[in-house]
Amino acid sequence: KNRIQKLRDEISRLRNLYHIENTPNITDEVYDSLTRELKGLLEKYPGYVDQNSSLNRVAGKPLDKFKKVEHKHRMLSLNDAFNFEELEDWGNRVKKLLGGKKEIQYFCEVKFDGLAVSLVYENGIFVRGATRGDGFVGEDITENLKMINSIPLHLDTKKYNIPDELEVRGEVLMRKDVFKKLNVKQEKEGKPVYANTRNVAAGSLRQLDPQLVKERKLDFFAYDMFVHEGNDVFIKHSEEHVYLKNIGFNVDNHDAVCKD
Repeated sequence: KNRIQKLRDEISRLRNLYHIENTPNITDEVYDSLTRELKGLLEKYPGYVDQNSSLNRVAGKPLDKFKKVEHKHRMLSLNDAFNFEELEDWGNRVKKLLGGKKEIQYFCEVKFDGLAVSLVYENGIFVRGATRGDGFVGEDITENLKMINSIPLHLDTKKYNIPDELEVRGEVLMRKDVFKKLNVKQEKEGKPVYANTRNVAAGSLRQLDPQLVKERKLDFFAYDMFVHEGNDVFIKHSEEHVYLKNIGFNVDNHDAVCKD
């Protein structure tokens, strides 16, 4: 039991270094050997199997269709500004909504070009993932999202203060280097190449076969969160980013708090 727990903790730590911190400190061979040892022990002692372990990131049978999911909080999309005047108009509307407050802090972050999704965790366990859909109702793509290594299947409730029900929102995307390799593979097999990373990321998540999603090596970046049982934990959006990174999510570092 102790060895199984030690292996789980180490594999989780290494997964975080590789997929979240982007600073792997061991070879793939070492990681694979730890994973093999854990699998062997669990086969020998099935009573210690944890269905929510990242070891169970195994693609199941293809789905017949996606079920509909109603969002507890509407999933909005961002407005565009095409020139400085439109940005100023937006700034004036913000000040008006805040009762004419003059000094405001702005949080600037990157707009990803992927597919927006919602992840719901109950007691630290990933239980449901959905697309934005029309903002009110999306599609349940939980099994597909489980195939993305940068999405934690469970959060460390002992180490961190994790709400009983936490909703994390973010973007699923495909990195450029993965995209290039995929198109090389497509060309070799005589198949059409993909036009851009967004289309292939979104298209992958709309597949009914989780195994295909696993092969596409998609990534997830978190940028927002909701706590459902009460008021949100943080007042500032920048604090949410820090919290999300601390509990094990990819959060882009290109951000800034600005005074104007």
